[in-house]
Amino acid sequence: MIRDDDPMLAAPVNGVSERRSNRAAPKEKSTRQPASPVSAQTRRDWSRHGLVSPDQHAKTFVLDTNVLLHDPGCLERFADNHVCIPVDVLSELDRFKNEQNDRGASARAVHRRLSEIFHEGGTAVTAGVPTPGGGTVRLATFSAEDHAVAFPALTEFLNLFPVEQKVDHKILACALVLQELNTAPVVLVTKDINLQLKARAIGVACDDYLNDKAEVRDVSSYDLKRLAVDPMELQRFASSGEITLPPSETSDLAINEYVLLQVSEKQTMPARHAGRGRFIRLQVPEAVKIPKGQAIKPLNLGQQCLLDALLDPDIPLVTCYGQAGTGKTLMAVAAGLSEVYQRRYDGMTVSRPVVAMGETLGFLPGTLNEKLRPWLQPIYDALDLVMRPAAAVNAGPRRKQERKSQQAQAMALNGAPKPYDSLIEQGILEIEALCYIRGRSIPNRFFILDEAQQLTPLEAKTIVTRMSRGSKLVLIGDPAQIDNPYVDSRSNGLVYTRNRLKGEPCAAHISLSKGERSPLAEAGARLM
Repeated sequence: MIRDDDPMLAAPVNGVSERRSNRAAPKEKSTRQPASPVSAQTRRDWSRHGLVSPDQHAKTFVLDTNVLLHDPGCLERFADNHVCIPVDVLSELDRFKNEQNDRGASARAVHRRLSEIFHEGGTAVTAGVPTPGGGTVRLATFSAEDHAVAFPALTEFLNLFPVEQKVDHKILACALVLQELNTAPVVLVTKDINLQLKARAIGVACDDYLNDKAEVRDVSSYDLKRLAVDPMELQRFASSGEITLPPSETSDLAINEYVLLQVSEKQTMPARHAGRGRFIRLQVPEAVKIPKGQAIKPLNLGQQCLLDALLDPDIPLVTCYGQAGTGKTLMAVAAGLSEVYQRRYDGMTVSRPVVAMGETLGFLPGTLNEKLRPWLQPIYDALDLVMRPAAAVNAGPRRKQERKSQQAQAMALNGAPKPYDSLIEQGILEIEALCYIRGRSIPNRFFILDEAQQLTPLEAKTIVTRMSRGSKLVLIGDPAQIDNPYVDSRSNGLVYTRNRLKGEPCAAHISLSKGERSPLAEAGARLM
């Protein structure tokens, strides 16, 4: 099963990437004595159990269950190296295959892929079936209890880590024996940090699975890139709204990337890269206005860039990073409602993953909407703020205004209709949890997914592929605030989507760094 690990506590030593070198990785120090050389006859005897690699020129990667569940397509990610799967991993996958969720779907996908590989290979599953990348995939059938006598290192291991009812230890024992029987490096690949520590303690090399992880710099810097321009060029850009710079200065920029054209520290203008060195001016209104509601104004440069992407019909995917209080949810909801009222979309759907922070309260009573209300309350708060009737200019004395505000609050507590209730009844506005999106096709809607950093890459792919023609998808979240134990700041669905679709004309990305909720909230997000 997927182990409970906190990905923020440790970092991988040598990440598994799409291409591997055959150079041996440095092994951790161990207190046990080096094993004596294994004879060729012994290797032949153990090869029928899948414990000996087809050749000793490439690395052998032993995959843990959580790696296969995290990325069912990982079997093709190891290039010309050997992949070994202990049979105990198959037993764990069997426990999940009947679950009606993404974990169950991943387990079934792994079973199908392994069946296809071994059927096409036409050889014994323990011999190693060739893969398109030049490596092999095989199963290892090994019982640590039955063969402990043959390996002194394994006897010592069993004294430290009993294998009864502990699949982690069985997988680790298999990796230890593979290391004893093969001269080429053997690496255990797992996303379980506790298992990584155990492996290092006994001298087994281990890695995290990094194929879908972003670089540290992609999630650490939220500042706009600055491009130095000539004063005359900036003046021409301000008047015409467009400028083209030489390729030598823009080769590292992605399409729809936001930059700051700069002459000096005080002479700057934001722009969006439209590709091939062409930059266009932001199309941002002074305020986003909702009928009978509040006028939402962008308060900083980051919010202006976000609003430009949200209101551009030619950008169907917008991803946004931002710490708490930067206004990402409020700006997205305001822009979505404005676009719906202008009839550019048939409606707006706002959703968020059902992932709790800390301990949960257990099962909640009531109807489906009543059960989901606590999870979706932040969305209702944003809608209430945006659609709350604005105070009239000549509303009378301040005391009278305060009395009316108190009466409105009392009516809200007594169950008076909310401003958005009529939109929900008409189906124009949908507020729902994410767990019911599989199988849907969503045409011509403005879809906002809040707290997208809680998604796994597979869940993010499911959502992106639900969008039909005419729809716009907005993924917002903070990669530093993750409560899902199966992803971290560099492998979550929000970061994964942004990195995989970076440079596509259909996608734009904005990072917000300045908090606008309150000075206290900004200080807390920055210092705590």
